[in-house]
Amino acid sequence: GKDLNIIAKKSTCEGMQKPAEHQSTKAKQDSQEEDFEHIPVPPLIIPEEVSPSVLVVDLYSTNDVIVRYVGANYSGAQESMEEKMKDWYSRNASVSQIQSPKVGQLVAALAEEDAWLRAKIISTEGNRIKVCYVDYGFNEIIENSRVYKLAKQFYRLPFQASKCKLAGLEAFDDDPILVKMVESQTCGKIFAVEILEKSDVPRIILYDTSGDDDININATCLKVLQDKSLELHLQVDALYTDVRVTNVCSDGTLYCQVPSKGLTRLFEILRKLENYFHHRQATGYSIALPFCGMICLLHYKGKWARVEIISVHSSRTLDVRFMDTGTVASVKVLELIEIPSIFLREIIAIPSQAIKCCLADLPLNISMWTPDAVLWLRDTVLNCPDCSMKVVKLDKQIAHIYLFTPKNFPDPDRSINRQITSADLWKHQKDVFLNVPLTNLPGRRETDLPIQSSLGPKQSSTDTVPHILESRKVETNVNMPPTLPLLQSREQMDVFVALACHPGYFILQSWQEMHKLEMLMEEMLLYYNTTEDGAVSVEKNKIYAAKVKNKWHRVLIKGLLANGLVTVYELDYGKHELICIQNIRPLVDMFRQLPFQAITAQLAGIGWQQWSEEASIVFRNHVEQKPLVAQVETIIEGINPWDRKAIVFLVDTSLPEKDIWIHDIMNQL
Repeated sequence: GKDLNIIAKKSTCEGMQKPAEHQSTKAKQDSQEEDFEHIPVPPLIIPEEVSPSVLVVDLYSTNDVIVRYVGANYSGAQESMEEKMKDWYSRNASVSQIQSPKVGQLVAALAEEDAWLRAKIISTEGNRIKVCYVDYGFNEIIENSRVYKLAKQFYRLPFQASKCKLAGLEAFDDDPILVKMVESQTCGKIFAVEILEKSDVPRIILYDTSGDDDININATCLKVLQDKSLELHLQVDALYTDVRVTNVCSDGTLYCQVPSKGLTRLFEILRKLENYFHHRQATGYSIALPFCGMICLLHYKGKWARVEIISVHSSRTLDVRFMDTGTVASVKVLELIEIPSIFLREIIAIPSQAIKCCLADLPLNISMWTPDAVLWLRDTVLNCPDCSMKVVKLDKQIAHIYLFTPKNFPDPDRSINRQITSADLWKHQKDVFLNVPLTNLPGRRETDLPIQSSLGPKQSSTDTVPHILESRKVETNVNMPPTLPLLQSREQMDVFVALACHPGYFILQSWQEMHKLEMLMEEMLLYYNTTEDGAVSVEKNKIYAAKVKNKWHRVLIKGLLANGLVTVYELDYGKHELICIQNIRPLVDMFRQLPFQAITAQLAGIGWQQWSEEASIVFRNHVEQKPLVAQVETIIEGINPWDRKAIVFLVDTSLPEKDIWIHDIMNQL
């Protein structure tokens, strides 16, 4: 069977990557068997690709996971080698059988189903031998008549079984519950892997990419250590008091904290942390290598909070989710600290205290509410310490509730649901309708007359909440950044090709300015992801900040669509994107100092033509996402900075022996 205890203690068959020690020759027969023992097996090189695939073979602990890389140079090469071994030993078995097997010897073993595998001898006892299959990582006891001298040509492929450890689970490596969970979720399956450290025993994160969403297996398995007695199980038709709304999202969903055993335990451990760090410097717990799914601590608004890293933007900035409020924010890596080991198990054991909810009978699964409605809801209930709620329905991921402020509980007609429905906060967005039948509200009778809500249902939205909208509106500043200086004809500059469609249209960035752009992007991320949504008047051909794929960009509005979407042009990267209008913010002055970095360009030295898709692909493969040298031929000025065009020669100087002029390649097509 697969005895991985030996593998764990010997680091996946100790010495698998080292040549066997040369033994002194005692007899001619021994000498013949030791002919190849001095041949080194090359080390296994970790794949260069961003997310290689691995097959999880087995594990002894979370710090000792045996994997095999999947790919042509790995599993493919191994399968080819084993086919050759089967053919070779079918013709040479009689002359290759080992008479005196020795511990540590590398051999060919005849395994089940007539498979020939490379193996290392772990121990011998009589006529039985324990071997480790070095390409699979497990051990087996076999008859000594089934081991043969490994032919020279089968030393060339690195041993394919590789030992790894799962990031974030190191502290609980021998916890039987966790190990069993990881084993059931991973063994015998193929995953995409993120390699955090390419060390002798790499730290990795496994991702299940078989569904619509990628699942972080490390983070999923860690949840098995949560204390089930601290879980909160909401009940339909139950009333809950002393509820605190901690986050209101732009689609109307909200997160609530409900009094529970788990919440009480959370407050206790956070108080312990406050006392602990009152006598110690938190800087001693700085995070050296942040990764997605990592749970750590953040000192926020004078208190410690549990956060989970959900996106790493760079070595300096990342996104976190506050586990107990549901809030997402961008922070600097330096602001996070590791959980002290003495508190780690206690903190991991407490389930998330942020309960995801939605207001019953209001629109769900729409892209967004209007800013008026979201802002009113936030100002009415956010962080109100003693709200109440009634659960009317439970889905797998969300609770449908009626929410009440203290003075209105438990009158259903005075619920937040009813108030926000009655108020005219939706007229600015034609694709959102709140046609809520009055009979759907609990306790409502047909003979009841409409009550006057606290917002006044007959008033306009601007009359209803003037103090909110007036204080949050920010006028778009018309100040333009300085124009990016471009070189004169025949001068050269180092560039990065951010985007390439064909030789007639591509986007350059100044290589010297790229560091400034990276810093600007990080500062925008930190600023806008920690600033609440505000009402913005969006106009065509105006400049704004926009959130595109979790990053904030400086953009030009190109078009407004009727369904709440806008088309934007990224002024620093040259891409056209379609985004939700909700993701538009004013571009504040501090982000208007750096010139827009996208330079529209056209390749010089070629005649104008309609480029075929094949030629365009050749061009993209040679230039896109590459640092090159641009020699300016002509600058065509425009009314706006983004209207300028540079006609340039592009030169690839990466080869030591010669420079490659891109227009020469295109002219040869």
